[in-house]
Amino acid sequence: MKNIIEAMNSRYATKKFDTAKKLSNTELNELLEVLRLSPSSFGLQLWKFVVVANPEIRKELQKASYGQPQVSEASHLIVFTVPKNIDDHLVDEYIKSVAEVRNIPIENLGEYATMIKGFLSGLNSEQRIEWATKQAYIALGVLVASAAVMSIDVAPMEGFDSKKFDELLGLNKMGLVSKVIAAVGFRAKDDPATSEKKVRFPKEKVIIEI
Repeated sequence: MKNIIEAMNSRYATKKFDTAKKLSNTELNELLEVLRLSPSSFGLQLWKFVVVANPEIRKELQKASYGQPQVSEASHLIVFTVPKNIDDHLVDEYIKSVAEVRNIPIENLGEYATMIKGFLSGLNSEQRIEWATKQAYIALGVLVASAAVMSIDVAPMEGFDSKKFDELLGLNKMGLVSKVIAAVGFRAKDDPATSEKKVRFPKEKVIIEI
């Protein structure tokens, strides 16, 4: 594996994937575990990661992504989704899990549950979805960095029709809405973007030390 700086220097938003090279089951499972372990506000994990390998479905998804080839050419497509309805039952589900995993009486977590529910009560439904979406982007960032260390390429993408994705993947029935996607696989040798120099502002321009 690469060290993190080497990995971040070598990664880029892949434009053309090697269609013949697929993630191994081990590689895919490691990336999915990275997503599962990603941090989220209050630890609520208000996300579902939909892994799409089916080529026929991905061809349809490509049409809903303005024809971007990465959607169908990458080894896998990961769709980051959040619940449409974020309410107290999701908090209760998480608190129950905390009690079980940490072997804590659930009544001892009452104040924590009340605090989270109090926070949610200050947000309307749209604001709750927006807040959950921010958490999904944290997971996306973790995926991008982790994949780079593993020499796996990722193309994060916002250019897609969320409503069409939701329809094609049956997300509406699951109470989910798609927010961002990531094509995951291995860069093609003839991807023209491979030879382009990375453009980043110098440290002095983007980091403020106080």
